[in-house]
Amino acid sequence: MPADADLPCLTVDRSGAGCELRVQVVPNAGRTAVAGVHDGALRVRLAAPAIEGRANAELLQWLARALGLPRRAVTLVGGELSRRKRLHVDCGPDHLATWLRAQLAAGGPGS
Repeated sequence: MPADADLPCLTVDRSGAGCELRVQVVPNAGRTAVAGVHDGALRVRLAAPAIEGRANAELLQWLARALGLPRRAVTLVGGELSRRKRLHVDCGPDHLATWLRAQLAAGGPGS
């Protein structure tokens, strides 16, 4: 079920074991950062190429670090070879929603 209407990219896991985050990545950016919400997904610019899984690894490591979670708390559950990805984040929905709102309020392009 969606966490909030203002965060269409976030879904709370029905089992209560974390959240699902829908992400659209833009590889080969100058730096890794949130770039708003696009078509129901969090747009993230990645400072890694989409070669040999480097962009996926950068995404998972960056998100875990940004949320203050261990790397094992963020896993890729869909879209390994696509720009559209589904991530499982092992944290409470309030923690993730607060972080998302702060990132979007920071006002990057497209937010």
